[in-house]
Amino acid sequence: QVQLTESGGGLVQAGASLRLSCATSGRTFSNYAMGWFRQAPGKEREFVAAVSRFGGSTDYADSVKGRFTISRDNAKNTVYLQMNSLTPDDTAVYYCAARSPIRSYYYQEYDYWGQGTQVTVSS
Repeated sequence: QVQLTESGGGLVQAGASLRLSCATSGRTFSNYAMGWFRQAPGKEREFVAAVSRFGGSTDYADSVKGRFTISRDNAKNTVYLQMNSLTPDDTAVYYCAARSPIRSYYYQEYDYWGQGTQVTVSS
């Protein structure tokens, strides 16, 4: 089992930045590719970003490319999502997720999930 705990969400104004963290425990963190997903009210959960097991490869949704950066620190068992130039369209609950061994765009393919952290961007 892998336990994931997100933090760093909050209420910010458009144009601001936030850094989300996802701390993990349980099995060896470097065995897992990590992803960030988000879900707005009334919408399906959508892919935001993913990072490979050792951080060498990343993927981003087109809507966040150039504004968000995913990274991981395997020594700290933590994955991060740096979010810049936030807009109201980024408002959602953000979830981190783990799957082994390779990353994926599809939330159905992830095995472990955190409880989510709310990000609200006001205009």
